[in-house]
Amino acid sequence: MSNGPISKSDCVLLADIGGTNARLALMKGYEIGVIDHLEVADFPSVTDAIATFLQRRAPRHKPDVAVLGVAGPVENNCCTVTNSRWLVDGVKLKQAFGLDAVKLLNDFEAVAWSLPELQPQDVYALGAQRSTAGAPMLALGPGTGFGAACLFFPDGLPFAAVTEAGHATLPATSDREAEVIAYLRHHFDHVSIERVLSGTGLENLHQAIASIDRVTAPARDAAAITKAALEGSCEVSQTTLDMFCSFLGAVAGDLALTFAARGGVYIAGGIVPRFADRLWRSSFRKQFESKGRFESYLRDIPSQVVVSTDASFIGLKAFFHHKMVGSQGRP
Repeated sequence: MSNGPISKSDCVLLADIGGTNARLALMKGYEIGVIDHLEVADFPSVTDAIATFLQRRAPRHKPDVAVLGVAGPVENNCCTVTNSRWLVDGVKLKQAFGLDAVKLLNDFEAVAWSLPELQPQDVYALGAQRSTAGAPMLALGPGTGFGAACLFFPDGLPFAAVTEAGHATLPATSDREAEVIAYLRHHFDHVSIERVLSGTGLENLHQAIASIDRVTAPARDAAAITKAALEGSCEVSQTTLDMFCSFLGAVAGDLALTFAARGGVYIAGGIVPRFADRLWRSSFRKQFESKGRFESYLRDIPSQVVVSTDASFIGLKAFFHHKMVGSQGRP
């Protein structure tokens, strides 16, 4: 294993690590191998999971470098994965597996890096708007939490800015939404974006609407709410999903303005791709554009749902080739 500059011919371990699942693959050059799916609960640590994967896929040839997307804030190349007991420490993984370098990215940072590489079949367009070449491209979306990251191109070179937008205050754009937020405020000290725009957020929203409307509705998890709404079998679930799309449009529009994301807004995460068509038929775009004097500015910004399940790996690959190839074996 070389201690010199990192090369595109190196064998690279790629991983997309969430609170429930971890997906791992090996990359050689520009080719990503078979992606394995592991259950986080089956392994006491990320080290055990990686060791199991490598024993299965690379028993004789270990990787040179690792690039890992992790669902949580990354500080000093270390992350405690949200909703998991796993601590992912780049220094410890480098030592444990004798790697030249280990780099951790926030999961939405990885998605942001994928955006210029996505093909038409990887996205579901919510309209016919055209992106502005070289302008910032924004990835956001609800999953276990709410993530957002923006890809900029200073001097033509890509750079990803990571945010904690999910913990910003959730905005209301109608009296009805204000009533829901007021209800949630009795349960949470701070009603953040992800208190509604996430898996558990969808459940919070369902409970709030049922209580405000004084309707008896069975307790449902996020998947059941979405299923009932799409089937049309539960009015509360339909109202919940419609309001979820409305909140998402308002938040996406706010973030598009914040980052001047004329390169496009891409909705990712584990929830929305399941109902991209419903999002298109909802008030999402109306709420996205309804920003007063800047309505015409937002009207021209394209929005798309990332439907590819491999966007994270596309982004990790892009990051490796843009930022790590040619560098010394660090971090």
